[in-house]
Amino acid sequence: MLGFNRRLAALEKEGGCIRVGLVGAGQMGRGLISQIEGMHGMRVVITADLFPENIKAAYRRAGVPDSRILETQDFDKADQAIASGYSVATTEAELIPQLSNVDVIVDATGMPDIGAKVAWEAIRHKKHIVMLNVEADVTVGPWLKKLADDAGVVYTGSAGDEPGAIMELHDFADALGFEIVALGKGKNNALNVHANPDTAREEAAAKGSSPKMLASFQDGTKTMVEMTAVANATGFVPDVPGMHGRKAQLAELPGLFSLTEAGGMLHRTRIVDYVDGVAPGVFAIISSSMQEVHDTMKYLKMGSGPNYVLYRPYHLTSLETPLSIARAFLQKEATIAPYFGMVAETVAVAKKDLRAGEALDGIGGFSAYGKIITAADRREQEALPIGLIGPNIRLSRDVAQGSVITFHDIEVTEQNTIMRLREQMENND
Repeated sequence: MLGFNRRLAALEKEGGCIRVGLVGAGQMGRGLISQIEGMHGMRVVITADLFPENIKAAYRRAGVPDSRILETQDFDKADQAIASGYSVATTEAELIPQLSNVDVIVDATGMPDIGAKVAWEAIRHKKHIVMLNVEADVTVGPWLKKLADDAGVVYTGSAGDEPGAIMELHDFADALGFEIVALGKGKNNALNVHANPDTAREEAAAKGSSPKMLASFQDGTKTMVEMTAVANATGFVPDVPGMHGRKAQLAELPGLFSLTEAGGMLHRTRIVDYVDGVAPGVFAIISSSMQEVHDTMKYLKMGSGPNYVLYRPYHLTSLETPLSIARAFLQKEATIAPYFGMVAETVAVAKKDLRAGEALDGIGGFSAYGKIITAADRREQEALPIGLIGPNIRLSRDVAQGSVITFHDIEVTEQNTIMRLREQMENND
């Protein structure tokens, strides 16, 4: 990420600007708008949300005066307003990719099907796409990346999201020739696979967040999805289904992430995992075959070896997304993308005894939580990816609590975008 400050300042000095189209004016979108408003060489020129007042409020909080905000659903008016320096609010997300005055699109909806549709439309109209939507990425990301590559645009996850932050550590260590033993993140609440919007409601109200979103963190789905994205970007896999998820402090990580014969918990190296105790940070466990490197690491007080931890104690979510926007536009490079295809998947597991005829209610709901497994295991089990669940899927037979939901257990009442893209991906595998 070095040098973007100077490149963006130079772009602005030359009269240029990266014109950003945003879909979703929730917490992530609001933060992104305010962060970009204080930057050089970049502007959120149009934002789509079901509630235009949310967009206008986000622009106002970023210091954009009402006189420079225009609400419209009209293509020509939107394009002309952007060219005249206005910030546009719209309810029509499909308008954004069609605009000539938009360079990069950001999906901040958090909804797998909507995110997949936003990405597909962006790529179809040859716009770079930045995904603040890991759920969509782990479901159809490899196919979206291929479509983007074919179209000559960038498909990327976001800096600041934990997978993007982990990828920075991975690429740093990998470029230097370190052996990477494990990649991981902290989880800042105890795992409760039975969490649902009702159990999360009180805490969500206190935090000003959505009960369903909070439940998706508490039940582990978000962590499983994030580490699936890392797996597909690096080729690493979970050591065991669902990962180990041990409770530990930072100093314990090098020993914990050692092979069992060396006193650790791992059956193999090059794995993804999470730890209860180091949130909100991310980490990489590294080693070396060179004695001189070990001697230098000890001199630098990195520990006694043979494993060492690289730790980043923060991730700034959507506040860092502008770096991915700049990287896509200026360097035509992704921050993180599924370079290895489907190495791992997050599959749906029943939160309770589910009955035939019951509809699945989506991530963070009452029906299912996510669990990471290898892609090979998902194929063998014919398990249902968590990113596909929703009210358009009904159970064709009972599924016991704690059981993986398979394609044999369901019937699809209506095809949506993410399902169609998933079919395309599997048919072209």
